[in-house]
Amino acid sequence: MRPLTDEETATLFEKLANYIGKDIEKLINRPDEAYCFRLHKDRVYYVSERLMRQSTNVSRDNLLSLGTCFGKFTKTKKFRLGITCLDYISQYAKHKVWVKPGAEMSFLYGNHVAKSGLARITEATPQYAGVVVYSMNDIPMGFGVAAQATEYCRDLDAAAVVVLHQADIGEYLRVEDDGLL
Repeated sequence: MRPLTDEETATLFEKLANYIGKDIEKLINRPDEAYCFRLHKDRVYYVSERLMRQSTNVSRDNLLSLGTCFGKFTKTKKFRLGITCLDYISQYAKHKVWVKPGAEMSFLYGNHVAKSGLARITEATPQYAGVVVYSMNDIPMGFGVAAQATEYCRDLDAAAVVVLHQADIGEYLRVEDDGLL
């Protein structure tokens, strides 16, 4: 377990800024306790500084995970967010999408959100912005990328894709051997 390098931190913050904007500062400077990001086996963990100091008593070989896994770095040094960070992203999300009850299962099976399944979308959502997908009961179900800007969504036909799927809570059941969860 080690701190992130400047390049890794920039890559992580760039990805998080796509979803939560400048609220990244609120993740680190919390009123209850200071938190930080740590890298262990190409995975980025969000952990309190108190727990991080206590984990130094465990050898790196024996340490499996620590805190909440936010995602992992690929072999090409790109960062991929994991579904385990959904609780933190949904708190500070700038752009949100609500899907109809009939489209919830389709999204949870890993499909994109079509316009026919779109119930609401936040105003002024730009194209390719990170969005958090909610059910109509305001339960965060996953996140993705807006395929169309808000103003163009009204003119699309029913089969057009509005949100490109990236991760959903159904992955807890579908992905068994990845080790990310």
